[in-house]
Amino acid sequence: MKKQIVLMAALLPGLGLLAQKAAKTAPEQGIERPKLVVGIVIDQMRWDYLYRFNPLFKSTGGFKRMLNDGFSCENTFIPYTPTVTACGHTCVYTGSVPAIHGITGNSWWDSQLMRTVYCSEDKSVKGVGSVTTEDGQMSPKNMLTTTICDELRLATNFRSKVVGIALKDRGAILPAGHSANAAFWYEGKSGNFITSTYYMNQLPDWVQQFNQRKLADSLYKLNWNTALPAAQYADYATADVKDYESKPHGKDALGFPYNFSAYVGKDYSKISTSPQGNTLTVEMAKAAVIGENLGKGAVTDFLAVSFSSPDYIGHSFGPNSVEQVDNYIRLDEELGRLFAFLDATVGKNQYTAFLTADHAVSHVPGFLKENKLPNGLYSASGTMRDLNSRIKEKYGVENAVVSMYNYQVHLNHNRLDSAGVDKAAVKKMIIAQMRKLDAISNVFETADILTTPQPQVMRERMANGYYPTRNGDIQIVLKPGYIEGGATGTTHGLWYAYDSHIPLLWYGWGIRKGKTNRETYMTDIASTVAALLRIQMPNGAVGKVIEEVMSK
Repeated sequence: MKKQIVLMAALLPGLGLLAQKAAKTAPEQGIERPKLVVGIVIDQMRWDYLYRFNPLFKSTGGFKRMLNDGFSCENTFIPYTPTVTACGHTCVYTGSVPAIHGITGNSWWDSQLMRTVYCSEDKSVKGVGSVTTEDGQMSPKNMLTTTICDELRLATNFRSKVVGIALKDRGAILPAGHSANAAFWYEGKSGNFITSTYYMNQLPDWVQQFNQRKLADSLYKLNWNTALPAAQYADYATADVKDYESKPHGKDALGFPYNFSAYVGKDYSKISTSPQGNTLTVEMAKAAVIGENLGKGAVTDFLAVSFSSPDYIGHSFGPNSVEQVDNYIRLDEELGRLFAFLDATVGKNQYTAFLTADHAVSHVPGFLKENKLPNGLYSASGTMRDLNSRIKEKYGVENAVVSMYNYQVHLNHNRLDSAGVDKAAVKKMIIAQMRKLDAISNVFETADILTTPQPQVMRERMANGYYPTRNGDIQIVLKPGYIEGGATGTTHGLWYAYDSHIPLLWYGWGIRKGKTNRETYMTDIASTVAALLRIQMPNGAVGKVIEEVMSK
């Protein structure tokens, strides 16, 4: 007994020192997190651009930096339809699908409100810094779940700062979430970045100073010529001028070089359909980092950046155009400059970045046609007129079809009910008529998504996009290579790989080098960020953690 007492007495000083050391180091160690998370969404980027254009990317550019020093998820897909901008941005940051978060399109027909609803509209707020009423009345209120940015704010008792930046309002607002400190988007009428009273009543000084620079005018004066000698584009693009390309810069603007000098001080909207729109976005993002001191506090901050210009350019010219190839050469350089800036301001390996897309895109039907590939056009407006004419003739009801949004037919149920019309018969007639259209591979009632004979992958993706009051009565499935549109330009929105196979790159703090060919999904991003930060995933998340990405 005496020996035990002596032994304990001898150990006590050592145990006391260990206790003191533990007490001293435990609070200092805390939970390791990056200073800043940078979410980058490229509006309209096909996964294959990473490799199709790879020889044109610089070693100091953003894409090769992320591919060589980060982690690439090579087979990342969008697990729902329609594959459009608002849904994509929302799904990346919520880890959820339209059936849960409610953002079923850029716009939709709301059967309860009986009107078209824009994804980020909010008539209860006012624009801040805007010159037009409609551009400023925006907020995330139509999104029904939290984002990873909201969860970061919750996890740090709202000490983390969250800022969303994009040319498009929906590209800034939906990712940043409900509790964001700010979201800023571009107003083409004024050439300024604006916000709404949902976030603040006055633009911060740094935003006002940024707007006063009228950077768009300076960028316009640079015009738009190819970054490389014209001959170098021959391996990556069609001829510079094609009849199936749109002319967003005027009917006389036929190919390079594009002269933007006429827009200076007059038309600030045209910058969106040029690589200068990416430059403007990067400069605004850099100003936000400095103005809001992002990455400088005791907790992790979040910068959500969306590049809208690739979508405007892609819709007009298509993925095989000189314009889109040149845009990605220049975007690569802009991303490289952004990373160099973050290295200098936040610190190399002190921030985590991911890069993905909200959707990809189809080839222009005219391009497919000249290369003997399946293609075709579908006119939603023409089909809607035809259906309404037939319904009126047979049942005496005018404008029974109120919308053809998001590859669905929306009926005016109130009008049909008032007329005592058998809606089942109307739907049957619509389905029979639409099956005659060359562009349609299948058409069925949305209530039958889970029972209609079709591949499992199609069934799941259509079901994931279905939110009852914001979806239609009849689902339309176009054939591969067919788009909704006209003779020029292209679009996206379907489940096919050309619209749904997107890049997913990770870089920086907590990320290991490598790649996986395992199938992953857009909805996995938020859950992976949550695991990396050791915080709760968004409340509607269905995605899984991509464990291969993390170095620890």
